[in-house]
Amino acid sequence: MPGPQLDPVESNATLPAEVDVVIIGGGIAGVCTALELVERGKTVALCEKGEIGAEQSSRNWGWVRLTHRDPREMPLMVESVRLWKAMNDRIGDETGYRQCGVTYTVTDDKVLASEGEAAEELQKYQIPARILNANEVREAFPGFSLDIKGALHNPHDGRAEPQKAAPAIARAVQARGGSVHQYCAVRTLETADGKVTGAVTEKGPIKCSAVLVAGGVWSRLFLGNLGIELPQLRTKGTVMRTEPVADGQEQTLKSPGFALRKRLDGGYNIASAAPSRYQLTPDSFRLFRAFLPTLKNEWRNISLGLGPAFFDALRTPRRWTAKDVTPFEKSRILDPEPDRPRIDKVLDLVKRDYAPFKGAKVAQRWAGYIDVMPDIIPVISETKGVKNGIDGLFVATGFSGHGFGLGTGAGLLAADLITGRAPCVDPTPFRLHRFSDGSKITPTLGVTQR
Repeated sequence: MPGPQLDPVESNATLPAEVDVVIIGGGIAGVCTALELVERGKTVALCEKGEIGAEQSSRNWGWVRLTHRDPREMPLMVESVRLWKAMNDRIGDETGYRQCGVTYTVTDDKVLASEGEAAEELQKYQIPARILNANEVREAFPGFSLDIKGALHNPHDGRAEPQKAAPAIARAVQARGGSVHQYCAVRTLETADGKVTGAVTEKGPIKCSAVLVAGGVWSRLFLGNLGIELPQLRTKGTVMRTEPVADGQEQTLKSPGFALRKRLDGGYNIASAAPSRYQLTPDSFRLFRAFLPTLKNEWRNISLGLGPAFFDALRTPRRWTAKDVTPFEKSRILDPEPDRPRIDKVLDLVKRDYAPFKGAKVAQRWAGYIDVMPDIIPVISETKGVKNGIDGLFVATGFSGHGFGLGTGAGLLAADLITGRAPCVDPTPFRLHRFSDGSKITPTLGVTQR
């Protein structure tokens, strides 16, 4: 079975000749930026090489969490949750957002002490996270039998539906006058005097004064063709969904071996709590030095694999012109094979440790590619000022497994940068320039994904 079934979005019939902003990429960051811009009176064309939300924006766990965030992301994540809470009413559609709470169980006293520190950090943001003892966890999750020391519980963490959210927001963009163009890859940009003047799509040119690249794992390739360096790699994650489960809890649960959250359809998304399997590509070697700090800190947690992604990348052109058929047109939707043995072992753990799931039936398995930066935080930035940067060209990518929850805030910040409005949070940590201005690039330990 192919990837997750998305809610439909009907493309606009006509490509506009001119808009204020062209957005490249119809994932959660791209559609949220488009929504912010059209609500500010800007004309927007959102161009997606495949379908809205069809890659990692529909393949992630569906978590919207404040817990275990990199401190540099926290202000933006607070903004993101504020926006998620209001999104259904704002767009008059269902994104699946629910503030259900998440419980993070631990089996080690040292880890529990660390979770206590995490709860104290969250209190600084008026987030009432607290430590639960083992009995409190079992009361909240009847039938949970894993021998644990306790858990961190954050009632402000939540969930949304990846297969619904980006499409619903894209339809809201259209309702407000923006246009959405699927199967319409942007090949390159037109510039004059170092400024953006247009985007060249496979269906024709669009004049504009600003472009946002929100292309997920494709962003490095697109920017590289313009001579702009983005040190981005990819890793593969696998997710399973079940058929509806009787007596399953509304709360999301994470244990040392698995993570699960309820879906609107009554089933559950289940994934491994262990790090994703890293897929080696030629860029892994090109960017070895840039990612060395990450390797030094996380090498024990990295699971390496050499598979089709390596050879696909070898065959992928890295340079092309506006007249060429681009890699984006040759690979519309990345739909990698799920790691079935690994995810099935995760389901075995769930069935062993959580009684309501003993009879759970698998409805679907899928995988997706996650875009990763050396310091595990995104780039939300202008490109002007970096080598070969272009005035009017912006980037929102590299969310490193944290992007679905951050998507609403990322869209707000990107729109602020594009329109020149005072930014909703300090954009300094997310600047592209950090990789070339001598800044120390360091990942934060203990940050989890999704």
